[in-house]
Amino acid sequence: MSGNEITETRQYLTFKLGNEVFGIDVAKVREVLDFTTITEIPRTPDFMSGVINLRGSVVPVVDLRLCFQMSKTVRTRNTCIVVVEVLLEGEATVIGALADSVEEVIDLEPDQIQPAPKIGTQIRTDFIKGMGKREAQFIMILDIDRVFSAEELSAVRNAEGTGTLAEATA
Repeated sequence: MSGNEITETRQYLTFKLGNEVFGIDVAKVREVLDFTTITEIPRTPDFMSGVINLRGSVVPVVDLRLCFQMSKTVRTRNTCIVVVEVLLEGEATVIGALADSVEEVIDLEPDQIQPAPKIGTQIRTDFIKGMGKREAQFIMILDIDRVFSAEELSAVRNAEGTGTLAEATA
């Protein structure tokens, strides 16, 4: 599992992108929000949907489907924003991630998680901590700190710091 051995029972927030189920360690999840107005920021990468005002803080929102080379998220009544905390150059950064729907919080034992496959998935496997198995369903457990490249997170951080954000979210 490339240094990300899962050795204890953990809780994961599960969510869907298309027909695929993903999981994130609940320790990385700040909150789940209903879809809200996202202010688009010019000259940002395609995967960056824009920013939201979260209790006075500017939070960048990314479209995980685009990060995983899927089609752009289409808003439905189940679309939500999963607010997570990721590490960028050793510093905590709060990011919102669009999800088609949030499923549930589950417990997975280490023996329910297998190493990520080396080929055959739609995303690069260095972002996957492992493949959880629950009944007949596979859950791709994401290493949310590695989902975004350093360049992508830098683009997000730059978007956070632009002067137009304060005006856009005021």
